[in-house]
Amino acid sequence: MYQIKVKKLPGFDDLTIPQKMSEYASGFDIYAGVKEDITLHPGDRVLIPTGFALEMPIGIEAQIRPRSGLALKYGITLLNTPGTIDADYRGEIKVIVAHLGNETFTIKRGERIAQMVFMKLPEVTLEEVEEINETIRGSGGFGHTGK
Repeated sequence: MYQIKVKKLPGFDDLTIPQKMSEYASGFDIYAGVKEDITLHPGDRVLIPTGFALEMPIGIEAQIRPRSGLALKYGITLLNTPGTIDADYRGEIKVIVAHLGNETFTIKRGERIAQMVFMKLPEVTLEEVEEINETIRGSGGFGHTGK
């Protein structure tokens, strides 16, 4: 088990630190730290503060992901998904919220706005070479196998 340190930032004492909403949940829900309500219109995007910072062990990353209920019901998603928080980052975690729905949506302080999943990273080195092995697929991508 890994221990992740969570620091509440000044002015956010009323917010809950990220938490799992069920025993076997993969993600920790993140709460909006907006000072006042923010109304999003279709097509809007906004950077939402969360009021906390992390300290993670080397070899762990936090991924910030949309909440499925907000996506389905309201068209609320996150840009740069999943957002990657590196182990050496110590600033406030913020989320880029985008509104793809058809009606206005209001973000209120303390509302669950995103989720955070922690991942273990493999140790990888890159080796520059002149050639790489061919495969049947080759360079096919972006829908090359059909719709």
